[in-house]
Amino acid sequence: MHIFDELKERGLIFQTTDEDALRKALEEGQVSYYTGYDPTADSLHLGHLVAILTSRRLQLAGHKPYALVGGATGLIGDPSFKDAERSLQTKETVDGWVTSIQGQLSRFLDFENGENKAVMVNNYDWFGSISFIDFLRDIGKYFTVNYMMSKESVKKRIETGISYTEFAYQIMQGYDFFVLNQDHNVTLQIGGSDQWGNMTAGTELLRRKADKTGHVITVPLITDATGKKFGKSEGNAVWLNPEKTSPYEMYQFWMNVMDADAVRFLKIFTFLSLDEIEEIRKQFEAAPHERLAQKVLAREVVTLVHGEEAYKEALNITEQLFAGNIKNLSVKELKQGLRGVPNYQVQADENLNIVELLVSSGVVNSKRQAREDVQNGAIYINGDRIQDLDYVLSDSDKLENELTVIRRGKKKYFVLTY
Repeated sequence: MHIFDELKERGLIFQTTDEDALRKALEEGQVSYYTGYDPTADSLHLGHLVAILTSRRLQLAGHKPYALVGGATGLIGDPSFKDAERSLQTKETVDGWVTSIQGQLSRFLDFENGENKAVMVNNYDWFGSISFIDFLRDIGKYFTVNYMMSKESVKKRIETGISYTEFAYQIMQGYDFFVLNQDHNVTLQIGGSDQWGNMTAGTELLRRKADKTGHVITVPLITDATGKKFGKSEGNAVWLNPEKTSPYEMYQFWMNVMDADAVRFLKIFTFLSLDEIEEIRKQFEAAPHERLAQKVLAREVVTLVHGEEAYKEALNITEQLFAGNIKNLSVKELKQGLRGVPNYQVQADENLNIVELLVSSGVVNSKRQAREDVQNGAIYINGDRIQDLDYVLSDSDKLENELTVIRRGKKKYFVLTY
């Protein structure tokens, strides 16, 4: 299957500038293309992964990727469909984020092998030395205010107010495309659908300043079946940095996607063939309760992002927690599996019996409730049921001398730390 057809079949093409011309270019030879990532945090998230994996698919088809991390544009801020202006970061902060993101991208693209090995670029390399006067004379003159005002990303902000800084962002992104075209013969840009206005600013600059044709592919912004978007601005980001979102948490995210989304996400986020995914779809729809699509999705994406060992660890944590086998897990694994659950710091002089401990740690609201829960067998310490009202924690209850896990009922976990 032609790479363009495969991208469409996987639901990865939202818009293109000229589908026929782009298809022809991809058929006739190697196309150099780029995707830009602004360092607005120290990590990329799942929302970025769609463009990253699309870039990887094109590389596997023989085309040459340029990964641009915006050390310059990251200092400015993109207004696209934001309700308010971004807070500006120091150059030192942005530089640190650039380095971090470059490291993440190196996991997904091949920067070492073949004629089409990926190239890392930073737009601060060309913006850092250009003067304001030169930029206005050599680049700004090719953009009319009417053209810039017509962009949806700008229109939405005019009512609430947009600074000249953010207003000029589209010219900067347009210049990125121009520079990469001049220096590396890059003719295609890939980005999220919210970037359409900024990306076509690049094709416009190429046409007007160099009389060349550039192509654009936007990938869809991924939403679930309820319309909820992936991304940090939505407050539900699943980060690619394991320190921010552990492999276990990422595993759980994919295991919990709705049935209506699971097969679609397999096409977007995995490198399983379309035939393999079709076979999974048939089995999944015949027995949705077995959650085959979610299991495969979790396995494939966690392995892709964090490696096979991290996937196996996430699977083991899931299985042991489900079975209540707390002692089968290391403290490191427990911290992954129980990140975000209520936590209580036990004071050195505390020597409470189980009833007092449940109240002081916030597991229950009253001693009466605590006594009922203990007597009814609803309280577990490190997986062991406790029904003795006089039970007092001992050193043997402190796993690796760091924590104790209390479970109330089947699923409510609490962590005591020392």
